[in-house]
Amino acid sequence: MYKKTKLSNGLKVITHRMPSKQSVSLGIWIKTGGRYEPAQVKGVAHFIEHLLFKGSKKYSCRKIKESIEGIGGSLNGFTSEEVTCYLVKIPATYLNLAMDILSDMVINPLFLPADIEKERTVILEEIKMYKDLPQSYVHELLDGLMWPKQPLGESILGTFETILRMKKNDLATFKKQYYTPPNIVLSAAGALDHSQLVSRARHIFSGRCEKKMNGFLKAEEIQVKPQLEIFYKETEQAHLALGFHSFKRGHPLKHALGLLNIILGGNMSSRLFNEVREKRGLSYEIGTQLKRFEDTGAFLVHAGMDNKKVIPAIKLILEELSRAKAKVVTEDEFRRAKDFYLGQLMLALEDTMDSMLWIGETTVALDKAYTLEEIIKEVRSVKRHDLQEAAKQVFKENNLNLALIGPLKNKEAEISGILRLN
Repeated sequence: MYKKTKLSNGLKVITHRMPSKQSVSLGIWIKTGGRYEPAQVKGVAHFIEHLLFKGSKKYSCRKIKESIEGIGGSLNGFTSEEVTCYLVKIPATYLNLAMDILSDMVINPLFLPADIEKERTVILEEIKMYKDLPQSYVHELLDGLMWPKQPLGESILGTFETILRMKKNDLATFKKQYYTPPNIVLSAAGALDHSQLVSRARHIFSGRCEKKMNGFLKAEEIQVKPQLEIFYKETEQAHLALGFHSFKRGHPLKHALGLLNIILGGNMSSRLFNEVREKRGLSYEIGTQLKRFEDTGAFLVHAGMDNKKVIPAIKLILEELSRAKAKVVTEDEFRRAKDFYLGQLMLALEDTMDSMLWIGETTVALDKAYTLEEIIKEVRSVKRHDLQEAAKQVFKENNLNLALIGPLKNKEAEISGILRLN
């Protein structure tokens, strides 16, 4: 069972005690990310994440890494559209040390000018790296199609221009605005005591009562016809990302769409894997995934294929999506999808890290941590026709966006002509 405490300054602590484990995973979540950034400092949240590992008031960069890795632990961080997280997994006896290190990184980063310049160079190389990886860059192109001139449609990393002009004051100002107790969730899972962790958090974060700053522009999704972008590049393989605007994180049909995602492209038993790869050999890699945000979402199909097989592959993918609208999924597919959905969650929640991420993300996003029992009950209540209804609401022709990377010169008209859904 999860335990949750809200401190007087607004900071939330949520834990999952797993007494049989030897480890504890700990995360400090900040309710801010790419969607919160003004255009002139795009990439600032990710830049700050990098710099927090470069040293704090009590711990040098080297000391941070050696203190965690020296006890067999692991340390990491990530920035997404709506959250930033700093996390560790350590032997349970070292929880206080890990808490001290992570919190000092978050509260007292140094932001030394030399570190800012070094990380500026590192991030610029990171931007170049992703642009050189067509299987990654195609998703960036798709985001730009789906949310043009909006934070969701821009890279979390920022651009060359915004990173080059980023100043220490930009970083410090953004951090001061959003790294406040009401925007922070502390989540932990493993062999721990909730009350002790709460006491420690209260001591460390006491006296910090800055106001909550978590607003962002709502997504605008005004689309009247299919959209296509082809990025010409001499690659050995064409890369495809197909996207539809979809449901927000708390939508009533969220589990129905999750099950449909599994049936269509969530594993090697899925329809797209079977029809596109196994039966016809049109693609080596193909699958689907969901993105869920506070006010919107996306259903994505991604694939890598022979440059000469792009047209038949797109046609077949669209046929399968149309079939999901036209016919209710079979009983066998439905049962297997539910078993896979819940089985994957059960297996993940056996691990302290996955359990910490689960309760942390849902708490920072929805202010609620769903238990496995609650999810099982919700998923079991989903009916087959709910999946068809989800497909009808999402797979609409005027909701279709397609990004392609490859040597596809003069193919725009031909590909645009086949972007049809029944």
